[in-house]
Amino acid sequence: MARSPALQVMVQAVMKAGRSLRRDFGEVEQLQVSTKGPGDFVSAADRHAEDVLRAELTRARPGYGFLMEESGVIEGTDPDHRFIVDPLDGTTNFLHGIPIFAISVALERSGVLVAGVIFNPATDELYTAERGGGAYMNDRRLRVAARRDLPDAVIACGVPHLGKPSHDLFREELSRVQAQVAGVRRFGSAALDLAMVASGRVDGFWERSLKPWDVAAGILLVKEAGGFVTDMKGGDTMLSGGSIVAGNEHIHPSLLKLVK
Repeated sequence: MARSPALQVMVQAVMKAGRSLRRDFGEVEQLQVSTKGPGDFVSAADRHAEDVLRAELTRARPGYGFLMEESGVIEGTDPDHRFIVDPLDGTTNFLHGIPIFAISVALERSGVLVAGVIFNPATDELYTAERGGGAYMNDRRLRVAARRDLPDAVIACGVPHLGKPSHDLFREELSRVQAQVAGVRRFGSAALDLAMVASGRVDGFWERSLKPWDVAAGILLVKEAGGFVTDMKGGDTMLSGGSIVAGNEHIHPSLLKLVK
């Protein structure tokens, strides 16, 4: 596949940060047996990955702004471009030695998502997408699954944990979805949930209380793989509103009806 210069910059930055996270992930298992645990170590790994991403992206695109999980909003001299960055989506998985976590970077141009990269360093799966250019995993073109009916579908979700709101609402949604589908999965990384929708591994995904860096790259991946992504009301406030529903043209409206 041909990559634009901007996407190539993003891939190189993500791969460099991924090497750092992969090394740190190799240490986590050893830290599990310590009294203090690996929490502080993982926080440092998260911050270091963000530092690597910011340095690499700034070097290649010095005027672009940032929206980052750890550092927040960083204004650039170029008002039309910004990177939306999550250096470690799936921190709890990483903390427990579960190899389901990812780096997620999206590029926004004048408020429109134009490029996205999601990389799982533990599995070497690199997902990329560009607006109008399709979605890929390790250079293989992606398409959403073709299943039409909920009883045949496997649906991914996010489960609100300690400190998150809407536990009762989630249980109501889960009860409705469970009764209609072949299976429900919770993987622990919204970025990878969306990547799995794009690749056809799961047929749909829904979650609330998300941040822009959790979903920006994944939104573009799903759309470029032929899928549909909205908020819980069927609108397009996924980045600002924090809720998301994704699937193909048949599963998306059915899933949205269940959780709306």
